[in-house]
Amino acid sequence: MIHFDRFTLDNGLRVLVHEDKSTPMAVMNVLYDVGAKDENPEKTGFAHLFEHLMFGGSKNIPSYDEPLQLAGGENNAFTTNDLTNYYCQLPAENIETAFWLESDRMLSLAFSKKSLEVQRKVVCEEFKEHYINKPYGDVWHKMRNLAYTTHPYKWMTIGASLQHVEDATLDDVKAFFYKHYTPCNAILVVAGNIETSQIKTLSEKWFGDIPAGTKYNRNLPIEPKQIAARHLEVTEKVPLDALYKCWHISPRMDDRYYTTEFISDILSGGGSSRLFQSLVKEQKLFSNIECYHFGSTDAGLITIEGKLVKGVDIKMAESAVMKEIKKLQEDGVSTAELEKVKNKAESAMAFEDMSIMNRASSIAMYELLGDANLINTELSKYQAVTAEAIQKECRIIFNENNCNTLYYLSDN
Repeated sequence: MIHFDRFTLDNGLRVLVHEDKSTPMAVMNVLYDVGAKDENPEKTGFAHLFEHLMFGGSKNIPSYDEPLQLAGGENNAFTTNDLTNYYCQLPAENIETAFWLESDRMLSLAFSKKSLEVQRKVVCEEFKEHYINKPYGDVWHKMRNLAYTTHPYKWMTIGASLQHVEDATLDDVKAFFYKHYTPCNAILVVAGNIETSQIKTLSEKWFGDIPAGTKYNRNLPIEPKQIAARHLEVTEKVPLDALYKCWHISPRMDDRYYTTEFISDILSGGGSSRLFQSLVKEQKLFSNIECYHFGSTDAGLITIEGKLVKGVDIKMAESAVMKEIKKLQEDGVSTAELEKVKNKAESAMAFEDMSIMNRASSIAMYELLGDANLINTELSKYQAVTAEAIQKECRIIFNENNCNTLYYLSDN
């Protein structure tokens, strides 16, 4: 059982505190309820650009990293389509340094042309390196565009187009910051060798005076039900042909999400999984194959992707994949298979909760989903999944009309 306390400041900042006296360290996690899905379709990539800009100096502190390092700390951040998360870890006696740094960033960034140019260059290089010049780098640009017609998941966190980041102005950037990076749109979690009363005092001192901002009310277009299969074929200079198939799945807070998680594990969780055993080991059609999903908050995608063995016909390989899925739909899963994935889920969750960094991040994520106590109760949702539910969900998800297929062919 992971215990935590919570309180909300007058400006709307939600604060959750998890005390752990077994460590000399403390973690501060600041989660902003903004992701790539909240961007203007004509100005994408901003949430990710901000992940970089937030380290470029704030109103009273020219450098974020230097004071943190002097206090024995380290930090990082990540952006998804759903959220932006910043976290740092440092000796517990220096926790006030984290309050000073994070509150100043929330108060106001030091918006300057120079900072924007530096970070824009970094992001543009990242875009080119990972999504333009890298083999298979544009797969998800293409696949998201194919699978989504309406919902803003149709573009990646890096942005829909390099042009959007290249054209971003200082005014664009400021408007995005003051819309989303506000106390009423943030969750602060402090974990480690600290006291709740101390964190309450520090939160009031450092964050209490920051203007609340206007609560951002998300009103995103809902993706309509897919009613016909979609197919795309591209040929590029890549070493091997690759197959990508995606199907729409339930949102994160739907109980069916847990069933889907097990489906991906049964199909592809390691060397004894169905796809690996049949298609890589026995039939030798794929050099590697996996099934996964992104855990997205709104209705997401479950994906099967594999690189083919040279010379194998992609239609034959695809047919072999669908044969494995048909087996699941018709015969379901064995008790042993179900127990195995349940045990795996339990040990993964226990392992994840071992570090205070992960605990702080999980508490913030669950709070964003609407209930921080899911950190203690979510395992029961996995344990409640039945073999019948898996078979039923396989029949719903893996419907031909719900499928998006990308053939990524090598021109070699």
